[in-house]
Amino acid sequence: MSGTRISGMGHYVPERLVTNGEIETRLGLEDGWIEKRVGITSRYYASDTQALTDLARPAAQMALDEAGHPEIGFLILATSTPDHLLPPSAPLLAHQLGLFCGASDLAGACAGFINALTLADSMVRVHGKSVLVVAANILSRRINPADASTSALFADAAGAVVVSPAQAPSGVMGAHLVSDGAGYQLINIPAGGSRKPFSPDLAADEIFMHMPDGSGLFSKAVDMMVGTSKEVLVRAGGQIAEVTHWVPHQANLRITAAVERRLGLDPAHGLSSLKTFGNSSAATIPLTLSTAGRARGFQQGDLVLMSAVGAGLSGGAILFRW
Repeated sequence: MSGTRISGMGHYVPERLVTNGEIETRLGLEDGWIEKRVGITSRYYASDTQALTDLARPAAQMALDEAGHPEIGFLILATSTPDHLLPPSAPLLAHQLGLFCGASDLAGACAGFINALTLADSMVRVHGKSVLVVAANILSRRINPADASTSALFADAAGAVVVSPAQAPSGVMGAHLVSDGAGYQLINIPAGGSRKPFSPDLAADEIFMHMPDGSGLFSKAVDMMVGTSKEVLVRAGGQIAEVTHWVPHQANLRITAAVERRLGLDPAHGLSSLKTFGNSSAATIPLTLSTAGRARGFQQGDLVLMSAVGAGLSGGAILFRW
């Protein structure tokens, strides 16, 4: 074995379609306000009876089916909205899929898939067994319905990939993962952790997502995505002109456009699912890979640049040879 490969991809979005018009009417916003600012026209919400593993399971099953059901040595579930605070959801997901392997949650927010794919690639190279990576979130239950900044963006979805051993020199050619705890409060849910446990005295909005400094978050996100992308190209000995596809975290259209300009990326090389599916945090990159793979396919040798920034702040970039 000299490399790894993505042997299967999958995705799942719940049935409930939520259009911009529904949100704009509820919040008293003018028609077109959301699309103009963030580039989203619709998103999907989980039903009241669905939990996180109900979204993760069909995405994972699709990926396993496409991969031909190889032996799975480990399952990584990247999520910020598990079924329960305890126990972790990954062992339950493995059980639902009929897998008898190691399984662990990874809470990396919007950078969760980038972190998980880097770990998965390393595990495959060391142990020689396939790793199932699933990223899923139900963010509709973490947004304040009265807050336009979060209601406009966030959505529910799942994406999955199976990373398998390969004879070719493929897989992760370079990875650069970073964090900046100085931006810890730029995206946060105030209550529910050990710092501020749930209690009857909590204000209603303390269980919802807060983005108190949108412009500051925008600037840091762009800087981090640009910086890590440049660094990973240097480490891998690649050039931006060699990138076949760029798959950024689907945060919002303005961030994507700003990163493209600063990196000198051809917009035609960018893959996006933002307009239709919104921002489902860690799930956006594997969702985009899976939908693009079914629509247009990837070719052996394609060089795919993925980059993301999430709460924490945490982020990074991966250069992946198909």
